[in-house]
Amino acid sequence: MSAFYHRSELVAQRAVWRAEGKTVVFTNGCYDILHPGHIRLLERARSLGDVLILALNTDASVARLKGPSRPLIAESDRSQMALALEAVDAVTLFDQDTPRELIAEVLPDILIKGADWAHFIAGREEVEAAGGKVILLALEPGFSTTNIEKELLARVPAVHP
Repeated sequence: MSAFYHRSELVAQRAVWRAEGKTVVFTNGCYDILHPGHIRLLERARSLGDVLILALNTDASVARLKGPSRPLIAESDRSQMALALEAVDAVTLFDQDTPRELIAEVLPDILIKGADWAHFIAGREEVEAAGGKVILLALEPGFSTTNIEKELLARVPAVHP
């Protein structure tokens, strides 16, 4: 059953999963507008282990990264949507610009990022130093929250005074 964890709870639960011999997979992102690309990446990530942790950027973190018009969906709602996904076992939030500190505390067995992040993977060094793997997954062509937002805005007729 999926659960929301505050950071300290997640670190404690990670110790339980480790003791049980479970392979823990970790990924993160804004997940502002949930789309098929997100779902497929999460399903592929989950297939690589026993437990999938999804760390979501807080609203403040999303706004810093994406601009003041984002997020479009509040962190509490994004968390609830993520928890409803079959592939996701654990959800947590992080307020930093990257999840490096969280990853260093959790030390997953496998760290997953979309291939668009090949240039920089926060937490790579920590995971690899602990004997874990970092895996880049190809993105689903045609799906991007930013592109969906642009497409929706393009469809809105211009307002003329």
